[in-house]
Amino acid sequence: MAILEILTYPDTRLAKKSEPVTEFDTSLETFCNDMLETMYDAPGVGLAAPQVNVHKRIVVIDIEYESSDDEPPVLSNKNPLVFINAQITKRDGKILFKEGCLSVPGEYEEVERSEKIEVEYQDTKGNKHTLQAEGYLAVAIQHELDHLEGKLFIDRLSFLKSKRIKKKIKKEKTL
Repeated sequence: MAILEILTYPDTRLAKKSEPVTEFDTSLETFCNDMLETMYDAPGVGLAAPQVNVHKRIVVIDIEYESSDDEPPVLSNKNPLVFINAQITKRDGKILFKEGCLSVPGEYEEVERSEKIEVEYQDTKGNKHTLQAEGYLAVAIQHELDHLEGKLFIDRLSFLKSKRIKKKIKKEKTL
């Protein structure tokens, strides 16, 4: 397994839309394991393939972390989920959730998401599944699926908040 490089804003490759996965083979399983290792190493609770410059519809998530506003997340129990070619088929309710992102390090803002979702996806073998998710898991899935469309969580903020954060990050990158 390998730790992959995580792209960070303002890298334009993060804005590229992802293509469906069509080959379900051992190289896909290896890549998903590398994504999980990268996510755990970061540490993060989710990672989408475009964040490691692979523009395929692949997402890994593990929300079994304990965290606080003052400390980085600490893995409490490995429970990895892998979503290939995932599509949200139902949404219900609204929730405001403070989000962060491995591709936008150090920034956290409240984002409005659906509180409950139903998602259809494939596993690494190509088998189809349906999952009902709510709360934190639903938010994490929506956040990671946005990456597959070339969107970051800061793109869901008000124009002024988004502009302020983007300007701050670009300024920090030039220092």
